[in-house]
Amino acid sequence: MKLTATAIADAVRASRMSAKEALDQAFQRLDALNGPINAFVRTDREQAETAASEIDARIARGEDPGILAGVPIGVKDLEACRGFPLTQGSVFLKDALPETSDSRHVARLRSAGAVIIGITASAEFGMDSATNTLLYGVTRNPWDPATTPGGSSGGSSAAVAAGIVPLATGTDAGGSIRAPAAFTGIVGHKPSHGRIPKMNGFSNWGVHGALAANVADAARHLDAVSGPDDGDRQSLPDPGYRYEDVIETLDVSGLKAVWSPDYGYAAVEHEVVEIAYAAARRLMEAAKLIRCEADFHPVNIYPHWGAIFGSTLEEDFTKAGYLPDGYDKLSKSVRRVIDRVRARRAQGAIDVQASWAQVHRLEQQVADFFRSYDLVMSPAVSCRAYGAEDSPPSVIEGKDASMGGAEPFGMLANACWNPSISIPAGFTSDGLPVGLQIVAKRHRDDICLRLARIMERTHPWPYLPDVRGLGL
Repeated sequence: MKLTATAIADAVRASRMSAKEALDQAFQRLDALNGPINAFVRTDREQAETAASEIDARIARGEDPGILAGVPIGVKDLEACRGFPLTQGSVFLKDALPETSDSRHVARLRSAGAVIIGITASAEFGMDSATNTLLYGVTRNPWDPATTPGGSSGGSSAAVAAGIVPLATGTDAGGSIRAPAAFTGIVGHKPSHGRIPKMNGFSNWGVHGALAANVADAARHLDAVSGPDDGDRQSLPDPGYRYEDVIETLDVSGLKAVWSPDYGYAAVEHEVVEIAYAAARRLMEAAKLIRCEADFHPVNIYPHWGAIFGSTLEEDFTKAGYLPDGYDKLSKSVRRVIDRVRARRAQGAIDVQASWAQVHRLEQQVADFFRSYDLVMSPAVSCRAYGAEDSPPSVIEGKDASMGGAEPFGMLANACWNPSISIPAGFTSDGLPVGLQIVAKRHRDDICLRLARIMERTHPWPYLPDVRGLGL
């Protein structure tokens, strides 16, 4: 899929290309590449062909199917998608019946003309920074199949990075869009909390989003799916402009940016810091930002997120029937979380009230920071993509990384509801992608996307890895 989502949609809407042709290209690459990387865990060509034919028929009648007309996409296995079972990467849900309706996010994508070709792999219940489950096996990075494409949206990042589809959905409760984007050299946008309506009521952490190969596709995705929904009281009003327009026109010169290599607490590979910092300098210069020095040392929310989430995990899994007898049927990543929760509980180290107090402290720290500054930039992850079948690093270059793992920078934006984006920053000495993360003030998704677009125009990144070794 060498064409972008915007190029496909524009060509289909102008009758220069059919939705069926775009779909055939996607399945050609899927057939050639999915075996080695295991990005898609389920596909339905018949359903996709029906959708593509309907779009082509609408075009023939002079209708406009929408701004994503004919774009083949993947949907992460944590979102309800009509016609596919929602298994969440778990053996316990392997016999789930096909969903009869879509999540609000997926429904808006369909309404905009996107053609869903299948379901992309997710870490089990979204609980890993890699994607490796007992149900579906190991998902691998197109840049180096020995390494992970990240998690929990690893199937989506692998599918986009390999060029099978130009766009795939993700979810992000602590970095699960941005870390996979960083590991695979693509764009991962975590929108402001409420920018894309959710389906299942109140959420403190998680949002819907997308992984894309370029910024215009990320912007068009947001144009297609953002806006209020009375069924989600957290959903935000319409911004009053098109993100695809502001990425070319928004004036960001003079915004105050702070660089942080580690947020004051993270263990990070030296080479990753160097690459991300060089990218941040290039972007600051190209966008005419004001570089500011500040001691950005917020609360490390990682262990507190774990305490809050873990406080009911075992009870919830027991009620669902996964525990106690099904422990061995859970993926390694989920068992690690359970073991850690049990150990902390035995030590009396889980204090949910105290952890919520730290969340509220972080909210104030971040609010105070953004009263003086507009942006904070950092590496998107703490390390290069690690082994596809390995656990996240607990030690990085001799430093304790157990309180952050691969994603020490992710949770701040989730806890404080800020928009954040990971964009390609460069490559390590062994050829693996590194991401630069940008966090902006609440609701300013336009700034994140505009800065990403400036970087893309002034310092373009490779659109696709060399996939010859994967069979194409």
